[in-house]
Order: sequence, then structure tokens, then C-alpha cells
Amino acid sequence: MTTGPSSERVRVTGPSRRRTPVTRTADIDDQTRLGGVYMGSLLREQLRLAIGILLVLALTVGVLPLLFHLAPELAEVHVLGLPLGWLLLGVAVYPTLLLLGWVYVRRAERNERDFAELVSEADR
Repeated sequence: MTTGPSSERVRVTGPSRRRTPVTRTADIDDQTRLGGVYMGSLLREQLRLAIGILLVLALTVGVLPLLFHLAPELAEVHVLGLPLGWLLLGVAVYPTLLLLGWVYVRRAERNERDFAELVSEADR
């Protein structure tokens, strides 16, 4: 089997996996006072988001052991032949964690997109 002169290897790649464009500004790169204000606002917003997600986690999953301690009659409740406590703490917790993780990532990416738009508008 002979191949012609155009049989050189070609590297095929997929689309870029980067979701948010990288924005470079002189204020942030040079660490000016204005760049510090921009970065501080992004960090505060991300911290506010993280604290909010942790608060929801504490109020949903974290309260379950306290609920079973304060209401011991719940230990006698069985669903599908399993104790309610086992179902809630051993099964229902994981979809909750996945949902909270998904919400966190989506909102953190939105914060970063908003930040990039804000910074790129300031560059104009």
C-alpha cells in the first residue's frame, strides 16, 4: 500500500475547554490600587458565595443528626425496610452535595464572567 506525498501526520484537537476568556489588564497586572479594588471585589463575591453554600449545607445536612437526637422517635421510622436516619444520612446526602457543588461552580463561573466583563469595560 503506497501513500502519496501528502501523507504527513496531522494533529487534530477539540475545541478549547476554557469557558471564560482570560482578560489581561494593566491595572491588575501592575497591581495598582484600582486593580486591587477589582480583585478585592471578586474575592469578596466568591467568599460570599462560598459562605452561602456552606450555610445551606449546614442547615440541610448538618441539622439532620441534631434532629434525630432531639426526636428519638424518628429512629423507629422505617422506609423501604431501612431506618429513616440511614436513608437520609447515607443516601439523600449525596444528591444534596452534588446539587450544592453544581450550584457553586455555576455561580462562581458567572462571577468570573461578570468580573471579566467589568474589567474589559474598564479597559476601553
